[in-house]
Amino acid sequence: MSFRINRRTVIKGAGAGLVTSLGTPLVFSKGAWAEEFCNNPGSGNPVFGFIVPQTGSYAEEGLEQLKAYELAVKHINGEGDGGALNTLKPLALKGNGILGKKVEFVTGDTQTNTDAARDGARRMIERDKAVMVTGSVTSGEAIAVQSLCQEKGVIYMSGLTHSNDTTGKDKRRYGFRHFFNAYQSGVAIAPFLAEAYGRERRAYHLTADYTWGWTQEESIKAATEALGWETVATVRTPLGLGDYSQYLTPVMNSGADVLILNHYGHDMVNSLPQAVQFGLRDRQANGKNFEIVVPMFSELMAVGAGEAVKGIFGTSNWHWALDDEGTKAFTKAYGEAYGSPPSQSAHTGYVQAILYADACERAGTFYPPEVIKALEDFEFDGMGNGPTLYRGSDHQCFKDVLVVRGNENPTSKFDVLNVVGKAARADVTYDPSIFGGELGPYDPKTC
Repeated sequence: MSFRINRRTVIKGAGAGLVTSLGTPLVFSKGAWAEEFCNNPGSGNPVFGFIVPQTGSYAEEGLEQLKAYELAVKHINGEGDGGALNTLKPLALKGNGILGKKVEFVTGDTQTNTDAARDGARRMIERDKAVMVTGSVTSGEAIAVQSLCQEKGVIYMSGLTHSNDTTGKDKRRYGFRHFFNAYQSGVAIAPFLAEAYGRERRAYHLTADYTWGWTQEESIKAATEALGWETVATVRTPLGLGDYSQYLTPVMNSGADVLILNHYGHDMVNSLPQAVQFGLRDRQANGKNFEIVVPMFSELMAVGAGEAVKGIFGTSNWHWALDDEGTKAFTKAYGEAYGSPPSQSAHTGYVQAILYADACERAGTFYPPEVIKALEDFEFDGMGNGPTLYRGSDHQCFKDVLVVRGNENPTSKFDVLNVVGKAARADVTYDPSIFGGELGPYDPKTC
């Protein structure tokens, strides 16, 4: 067994732990190898970097994610009731940190902006010595941070990112995604749309103008056209728009009888109620009731959209009311900490932090190539989504995908979505070659 020792010190201040190195980064090794690597904790504590939108169009989702990250750190360090650490199988973590080291963290605000996300992640790596970075609510943020982390040799556990590109053409060896993608949403929702609205429909798409919106539009368009639906128009809309009237007016005279809103966060919270206020849901077109579909949305969005969300179909990565033990454990712990049920954004952040920590424990090291190998093709259960695979060939998680619908008769402000069905893991699994891209090498970097 070979080992080297690095002394580190933790400087407290500004509400977060700032870690500085007092020597060459080195590593304990349980194998024949010993390598220097970026931000090796050495004899100090590992630092996680949580980079989420705390301002901007997706701030609400980001702040939820941040709360869950902080809860995950408590559970990893042995504080609280342990949450889903009590249900994860297999489990290597012992409730005393990672490899006996207590986890610390720093936080940053992406401002729902790709450049700010990358700059913030760079500061976490270079200044704060983060050994792992996690977060994002837009795919633009996720892809930018993932690329940076690949350059730096620091593992990135993405937050919310639904674009096919994240684990497709833009995938990276050092990046992992637990969240589902746009292709999977299309596969999951199409049968429910066919049953509810029939196979002879004419669809008009309004789409957020960035990588997530583009790939969701592409995937939902392909899935609905396979049903027999005709696509009348696809129109791009800028992020952060408050007034959608200029985009909704043309829908009225387009000949469409379905509006598909490829919007997320505050964009959907604005566009869906405005579409309803325009009278679209009260219209008849082509001898049919006019319908609105939001292919991917969350509980937070449903609450924000109010009455307009009733009856609206979508897909979700997870829901707090699922009846499995992992969901119940996490929902209980989160509810006790924050006084409300967790969103899918919170769940995703929590799971990603736990999975990284557990992979380090299983690998017996923080050395990124070994942690990556511990995550690749890892099969696990007990985190709320049923049996799940972290596929090695593209670092995409495969699990059941939920189909949800706005609750017509909510019993509380949290009872806004009903899970009306799901697509089985096998049905949403695809050949990784369809989206292209290369993972790249395992090569460690020294920052």
